[in-house]
Amino acid sequence: MEVLVEFFPLLLKGATVTIQLTVVSAVIALVISFVVGLARLSRYRVVRVLSVIYLEFFRGTSALVQMFFMFYVLPLFGLTLAPFAAGFLACGMNLGSYGSEVVRGAIKSVGKPQREAALSLNYTTFQLYRHVLIPQAIPMMIPPFGNLLIELMKLTAVASLITISDLTFAAQIVRAQTGLTLEPFLLILVVYFLIASVLVGAVDLLAWRIKTKRKLNVRTGN
Repeated sequence: MEVLVEFFPLLLKGATVTIQLTVVSAVIALVISFVVGLARLSRYRVVRVLSVIYLEFFRGTSALVQMFFMFYVLPLFGLTLAPFAAGFLACGMNLGSYGSEVVRGAIKSVGKPQREAALSLNYTTFQLYRHVLIPQAIPMMIPPFGNLLIELMKLTAVASLITISDLTFAAQIVRAQTGLTLEPFLLILVVYFLIASVLVGAVDLLAWRIKTKRKLNVRTGN
């Protein structure tokens, strides 16, 4: 136990890096989810085909291999990424491909009468998505996005393999320098669980606030 106390600053720094990597990757994944998800619904065939190629490529290949490719292979073509950049790009682009299906499915689930009503009001395509489809689809996106966020947080653990000093990397250092195995990895299991619990709570709170706001808007007629 005294050994873990001695290495506590290292583990704390690793936890901080894990949280930072999760947050940045989540932002990247969210942007990609909407861009690719909406592209899947485009009226232009070329846009749809490109979005499907992106989706199938990142869903059909390993996130770890994608991370290795960005970190080890891209420098061969003159593009060198820092470990953190390679980590959050790989995690974000991989989970973004799954998130795009969430966006597409939620938007398609909005009732056809809503679309017809918007068209009868001469809404443009942008107005249709901005004022009708996306606002109604977002509440349906929150739960699956929450699940993807937890998966993203767990995926960041593999970033230690490209020398990112995250929580898993810190535990490996403790194990290498002390010979302890149970203690450091049991500790990071607890830390990952606590981080996941906070993320779940934040997603549930967001879902509750959106639901409450929608009910309030219905009552006030907004």
